[in-house]
Amino acid sequence: MNLIQRLLPDAGDETGPFVIILAALAALNGLLFGFDTGVISGALLYMTDTFPQLETDSFLQGTVVSGAMIGAIVGAAFGGRLADRLGRRRLILMGAVLFFVGSLIMAIAPTVEILILGRILDGVGIGFASVVGPLYISEIAPAKIRGSLVTLNNVAITGGILVSYITNQIIASTALGAGVSWRLMLGLGMFPAVILFVGIAFMPESPRWLVEQNREQRARSVLSRIRNGTDIEDEINDIVRMSKRDEGRFRDLLQPWLRPVLVVGLGLAALQQIVGINAVVYYAPTILESTGYGNIASLFGTIGIGSINVLLTIAAVFLVDRVGRRPLLLVGLVGMFTSLNILALAYYLPGMGGIIGPVTIASLMLFVAFHAVSLGSVVWLVISEIFPLNVRGAAMGVTTLVLWFSNFLVAQFFPMLFDLGPIVAFGVFAVIAAVGFVFVYAFVPETKGRTLEEIEDDLRKSGVGGKEMAISEQIDQSDRIDRVDD
Repeated sequence: MNLIQRLLPDAGDETGPFVIILAALAALNGLLFGFDTGVISGALLYMTDTFPQLETDSFLQGTVVSGAMIGAIVGAAFGGRLADRLGRRRLILMGAVLFFVGSLIMAIAPTVEILILGRILDGVGIGFASVVGPLYISEIAPAKIRGSLVTLNNVAITGGILVSYITNQIIASTALGAGVSWRLMLGLGMFPAVILFVGIAFMPESPRWLVEQNREQRARSVLSRIRNGTDIEDEINDIVRMSKRDEGRFRDLLQPWLRPVLVVGLGLAALQQIVGINAVVYYAPTILESTGYGNIASLFGTIGIGSINVLLTIAAVFLVDRVGRRPLLLVGLVGMFTSLNILALAYYLPGMGGIIGPVTIASLMLFVAFHAVSLGSVVWLVISEIFPLNVRGAAMGVTTLVLWFSNFLVAQFFPMLFDLGPIVAFGVFAVIAAVGFVFVYAFVPETKGRTLEEIEDDLRKSGVGGKEMAISEQIDQSDRIDRVDD
């Protein structure tokens, strides 16, 4: 407990080692998610020896990359409802199986079509993981450190991306032929899938889901272990009170009081992707090759980009419950807008040819850093917080569906957009970052320090909308009371 208090000073007495372990195990979803999305960037450089058509067909190249996004759209579409019906834990186990099968098919694929099939199956697992990972963690975490624990999922995602970059670099540096290298890169996803399955097999179910299934006694037992033996009666009573409301369906998200919440969830989900982060994750080696770097040098450059991604995501763990969600989003969007403009300018200005490579790497690192500490970390958290319990699974499904559809658009069409010119590609993303700043400033509420039940009560009373929300007002009021009490 002393170590937990040093790392998370706001943890409180109810936070024991068990909840940290559970959050870390659930975050293995993110590790697989990140590995399987990042590994394609290096494999793509070597596939052309086996499938030469990929070198000249930008649309087919985009389809190989975006196949996982197509699967993720399917996984997200059904993941929310499955999480509500089967439970959070079982859905994680299903995702691990799909990760394994998809990675195996990609590793042995004899044709591009079979390769894309493997990417789609892998993507369904990614879709499940993206829905249920943050959902499970948010439902077991104490309110004071919920942001930090949910952000562990993002640390795992960025860590998985970095691991994929490192393994790509190691494999590319060996004497293996190109035809073996890309298969090995994609096949390695089977190993973390096995680790995820074994780890999740020993996890308890979410106490909030158990209450929804009228298993209150089991929920008490789980919550008592998670809360380090502290009094859980108030929390159980809040969960039971919320669970008595009718189970929500997708159409329930269109209720007048929930529409503003839905706008925030869908807007953030789309913004996280269309600002261009996955153009970097999937195509960083291709972007760096366009500046004159070779294959090995391009892969090495991605390791630096991936390292920055991990470090700033870890920083977000310590900032999100101190600084708040809105400030991180706003600062991050300003930083992304600036770095994207620098990147576009480097391709535009004459005389930059000699240093365009280093400028490109530096700008990409800056962009990834600001994304990691803001949209990359905060969006998953806010989406898991703002929706009421009875529609939370369905809402996570529909917002994650939009997120993956937006991801698909970037993955599929970035090669063609880049063919029009890097200035056009990065200029479009810069405009989106500017629009995103206005959206966050106008519509996104602050949820720092509130229990999920308190957030739901506030939203039922007033909804969200506008810069100053009832939620943030009550947070400020409680902060003032705390200062008076101190």
